[in-house]
Amino acid sequence: MHTWIGADGNQLCGDSWGDPSAPPVVLLHGGGQTRHSWRHTAHELARSGFFALAYDARGHGDSDWVDDGDYSEVAMARDLACLIRLLGAPPVLIGASMGGLTSLAALGNGIVEASALILADVAHRSSDNGVGRVRDFMGQYAQGFVSLDEAADAITRYRGEPRPPRHKNGLSKNLRRADDGRFYWHWDPRFLNGRDDLASRASWLGQCARKISVPTLVVRGERSDVLSREAVAEFLTLCPSASQIEVQGAGHMLTGDDNDAFGKVAVEFIRKVGR
Repeated sequence: MHTWIGADGNQLCGDSWGDPSAPPVVLLHGGGQTRHSWRHTAHELARSGFFALAYDARGHGDSDWVDDGDYSEVAMARDLACLIRLLGAPPVLIGASMGGLTSLAALGNGIVEASALILADVAHRSSDNGVGRVRDFMGQYAQGFVSLDEAADAITRYRGEPRPPRHKNGLSKNLRRADDGRFYWHWDPRFLNGRDDLASRASWLGQCARKISVPTLVVRGERSDVLSREAVAEFLTLCPSASQIEVQGAGHMLTGDDNDAFGKVAVEFIRKVGR
C-alpha cells in the first residue's frame, strides 16, 4: 500500500500494479466504494503494459476522513492533483460514478491534466430515481451489520441478484469492524451531505464537460438506472471529444458487474487513442 498527502494534509492510501515507468492510468472509485473495486481492471491494465494506480478517496477506505467534512468534487479533484504531480506524466483517468465526477471537475476546472478520460456509468447528469435509490441504500444501514453474510444479503437485495456473492473477501474491503463487533460501511457518513441538488450540479458539470478536449469514453451499463441513454447523448454534444459504448447486461455497478469486460474496453480505448 502506498500513501500520499492530499490537498488538506489528509492521508490518501492506494495500490499500484505494473511498471512505474509505463504510461500511467489512475483509477477513481465510486461513492461508498474503495480502491479494491478496481483490482481486476488494474491487473488487466498492468498485463497490457500500463502502470495502474488506484487510491481511496478522502473519507473512504484507508484514506483519512477530513475534519471539515468537505467531500465535494473540487476537494477530491485537489487531492487527485497532489497524486498526479508525483507521476511525472499526465495519466489516463478512469472514474466510476463519484470518481468520474471528480475527474470531470478536475479537468473542467483546469485542476489537473490528463491524456484521456474514461467515465464508468457516469456523465454530467444522473437519473433522479437511480441516484435516490443509491442514496437510500447507502444511508439505510447506519447501525451496521451483525455479519458479512447480513451485509451480502442487503447488497443482493439492492442489486436484484438471485443469491448473495459466494466470495465475501471483496465485500470485507468495503466494511470496517468496530469495537462493538458490528460491520460498518468503510466511509464517512458525512459524504452524503450536500448532494441533493442534482439540477445545479448537472449544470455545473455540463460546463466542465464543455472544457474537456482530451479523448473521452463514456461506458454505460445496459441496465443502469443512474445513467440514461439520453444523458449520454447530451454529454456527447457537450464534449465533442467523447464517444460512448454500452456493456450488455451490466448495471450501474459496471466495474463490479462485469469487471473483466470493462477492463478490456478500457485497454482497447487507451490503445486506440495512443496513450
